[in-house]
Amino acid sequence: MGSNYPTGPLHSPATPALPCGVGVGLKAAHYDAVLAGSTRPAFFEIHAENYLHAGGPAHRYLTAIRAESPLSIHGVGLSLGGPAPPQPELLAARRALCRRYQPQQFSEHLAWTSLGGQHFNDLLPIAYTRQSLARVVEHVSATQDALGCRILIENPATYLQFSDSSLSEPQFLSELVGRSGCGLLLDINNIVVSAANHGLDAWKYLAELPLQAVGEIHLAGHSERVDAHGQRLLIDSHDGPVQAATWNLYRDALELTGPCPTLIEWDSNLPEWTVLLQQVELASRHLHDRTGAVHATG
Repeated sequence: MGSNYPTGPLHSPATPALPCGVGVGLKAAHYDAVLAGSTRPAFFEIHAENYLHAGGPAHRYLTAIRAESPLSIHGVGLSLGGPAPPQPELLAARRALCRRYQPQQFSEHLAWTSLGGQHFNDLLPIAYTRQSLARVVEHVSATQDALGCRILIENPATYLQFSDSSLSEPQFLSELVGRSGCGLLLDINNIVVSAANHGLDAWKYLAELPLQAVGEIHLAGHSERVDAHGQRLLIDSHDGPVQAATWNLYRDALELTGPCPTLIEWDSNLPEWTVLLQQVELASRHLHDRTGAVHATG
């Protein structure tokens, strides 16, 4: 296969690329603060599944915010790692959403979320085998065909590994990128979480990824638990500020990728808008210090 898809903005040659600054995941709790404030992050990211309905307050707010800010759309429900291809109606709904808001970027997860018509509210892991690789390549390619653009696939946070996996996760993602032409959404917190949970070297994992294909970086907070065997377990909870381990690996990643659009994810226990802007400012300093990229807010 290979990359036959546009790598720039979605659907409109007049739409500028996603800026190389720091963005924020847009939440309903912050709509009013965003519109009232004089300072904004470099871009916003939404979850596609929150905007697949036709109208209502969410679309009115998003229309107003999109008129002044770049947009990335992040999907959580296509189940690209599942046994069945993405359903045509799901792809059509996301294509319609992209046509409506002209986002600069669309991304999805390396996971499965549905089986036999039943949907699960979790991003479930897959075995890294040649068989599953061929299946995911087909599903990613079908999604790119439907949207008419290259999409990004996010490296997952995992809590178990499959004994029949014949490829490492970086090998799987590298082959997926090469065979489907997709890009990589580099989630730094997910690397920290998975490395801690499986006893991996986070920097080695990072260095083995197809970093030339990175189109966006995600940063988030995680929480710590103890499993049934008394072992430390990290959870990709997105419910607090970015921690030191993630900041440190982000700085290492920027040395390898160069300047890259970066997103602060904070999905539960939401803080005041000003707290999120402080996280943006911290990420902006790292981005500027490592790459000389311009300040992320405006």
